Amino acid sequence: MAQSNQFDAIIIGGGHNGLTCAAYLARAGKRVKVLEKRHVLGGAAVTEEVYPGFKYSVCSYVVSLLRPQIIRDLDLPRHGLEILPLESSFVPATEQNFREKGHVGLNRGPDGDENRREIARFSKRDAEVYPQFSKAMGRMARFVKPIIDMVAPDPTSFSPFELGKLKGLGDKVRGMTDRELMRFVKMMTMSSADFLDEWFESDTLKAPMAVSGIIGTYLGVRSPGTAYVLLHHYMGEIDGAFRAWGFSRGGTGGISLSIASAATAYGADIETSAGVEKVLLKNGKAVGVVTQDGRELYAKAIVSGVDPHRTFLGLVGQDHLPSEFVADVRRYRMRGSSGKVNVALDALPEFICRPGDGLHMRGDVAIAPSIAYLEEAYDEAKYGWFSRRPYINVVFPSLTDPSVAPPGKHIMSCFVQYAPYALNGGASEWPKHREAFGDTVIDTLAEYMPDLKSKILHRQTLTPWDLEQEFGLTEGNIFHGELSLEQLFFQRPVAGWARYQTPIDNLWMCASGTHPGGGIMGAPGQLAAMRLLKERAV
Repeated sequence: MAQSNQFDAIIIGGGHNGLTCAAYLARAGKRVKVLEKRHVLGGAAVTEEVYPGFKYSVCSYVVSLLRPQIIRDLDLPRHGLEILPLESSFVPATEQNFREKGHVGLNRGPDGDENRREIARFSKRDAEVYPQFSKAMGRMARFVKPIIDMVAPDPTSFSPFELGKLKGLGDKVRGMTDRELMRFVKMMTMSSADFLDEWFESDTLKAPMAVSGIIGTYLGVRSPGTAYVLLHHYMGEIDGAFRAWGFSRGGTGGISLSIASAATAYGADIETSAGVEKVLLKNGKAVGVVTQDGRELYAKAIVSGVDPHRTFLGLVGQDHLPSEFVADVRRYRMRGSSGKVNVALDALPEFICRPGDGLHMRGDVAIAPSIAYLEEAYDEAKYGWFSRRPYINVVFPSLTDPSVAPPGKHIMSCFVQYAPYALNGGASEWPKHREAFGDTVIDTLAEYMPDLKSKILHRQTLTPWDLEQEFGLTEGNIFHGELSLEQLFFQRPVAGWARYQTPIDNLWMCASGTHPGGGIMGAPGQLAAMRLLKERAV
């Protein structure tokens, strides 16, 4: 009989990637223990009833990148997963802007003619180009998609298997037309705004599209490299449909709980309120963990589901690592730049430019009136302050999923940029300015929805400091590290250590700080599990 403190694998952190890794290992018959510090599973993909009757998707709030093979392999619908599609994208206008240039609303369904008519109100040329752009992005996304679903190759290896993977990537590049190859190079190097400038002329259309390039980055829409981040977010899939986004029924935590249910069904042992104090080392190898309540648990493999800084500089300690590796980890950029405001509403507010309920309320709403507006928001963050006129992405999940709020009541979820982790005076200044930040968000939205303030029952404001303190996201970075080119693929998190292994024998990683990066995709957890099994590390 196995001892109660002995396992094949211990997973540190019960975020969705850690749970995915646990589920795949348990499915393979391994004895798996998951240790989650908080009282609830999910990490940043979590649902909590912060205010009675209202279930907030506290951090992550939409799903687009969850890999379809994970849904199939773990049979997640049987474990309660249900994705409800977002139906539209809406860019509202204030009263002044409504008079000057109006608003734009696009549906996410198959009705291309309706979208063409909507865009033509601003630019007939853009209306004709938009379907071509979507087709071109779809082709590029299909080139990148296999990279997301593979373990990053080792470019220094002479192994036939690794050389074969590199050759496969080369073959895909050679399969591109000259035009596609040129476009792909531009996406890897250009800013999202400049890339879109090559396609469209209307600022009203370009601005809300450009913001996909800055989500979770400490960069502006005119910063080189953000065009790739735009592509990263363009690869959303629900049931195989590119650029499809949705809500998880019951809140984002429903994704994590469905994966946890699958893991448990396969035999994994999952424990909450069980933080890990440190990784136990013996003769330079990881042999177990010490929990915050003093228990020692042992396993063949220790798998970290927390970010690289927290893993190596915290749980392991730099004294146990090669100095060059430590230097690389310290250079790995976190730099959180996002905040979140969750609001309980007594009733649904109305947009001044499009009153009443409608399709425009059942998707994502972008406060992104122009490229200049977005770049000015970034300018303030560069100098250590939150944006006084921020980019805000708003959803009303209770319209699509009434289960998250009492009858007749609603939830408004607001993702906000920019909110730099390092305010002037340091990150510890954030508690003094948290409510001012929340006020800025609500004041900005009230310009578009004048009746908003009168309908607020409760407000939860999360700054990058809160994301670090409560959810363990170093510097509040929602992706466990920026999605910049030098921190992707075989360089994530550190060149030479991008394949889930670490310089510490038996210590592995499985979270968003590894390839292929952030978002609710589950790929890091799945790929890490596949490597553990292939290497017979468990």
